[in-house]
Amino acid sequence: MNEEKSERIPAGFERGTDGPKVIVVGVDGSDTSWRAAAYAAGLARRQNALLAVVYVQPVLASSALLGAPVAEMTDEVAEELLAEIRDTTEQLKGVYEVRWEFHTLRGDPYSGLVKTANDLKADAVVVGASEQAGHRIIGSVAVRLVKAGRWPVTVVP
Repeated sequence: MNEEKSERIPAGFERGTDGPKVIVVGVDGSDTSWRAAAYAAGLARRQNALLAVVYVQPVLASSALLGAPVAEMTDEVAEELLAEIRDTTEQLKGVYEVRWEFHTLRGDPYSGLVKTANDLKADAVVVGASEQAGHRIIGSVAVRLVKAGRWPVTVVP
């Protein structure tokens, strides 16, 4: 008996099967994060993917205990990052078009990027290499993302 095999379409979501649709990039204002954003924007433009720019506002418990207005400071950083992204997008209008959106949340950068990438069903994550010496020993956000093994991760120097 010859059984005819029917073509099956997977019921669940499958990442990266038809090129990336969502690329998440982490920014924090450092030089490496801006290089990562530029790299990710190029990928998103070429693939016609959505670029999700993510800034995770750190929660610094020690500063909060000392009475420092941490939330206000990190809100200002988020506003400055968004303004710079908007300015750059405006300058490149008509030359390089990229669909993008800005996300900001509070917490640990690794957890924030993971949450955003999961929520958006990201196909790839791009981050800048850590500029902090201690991360070579303890491990950086980039290393933790790679070890999580959930998405292709590009680390931009």
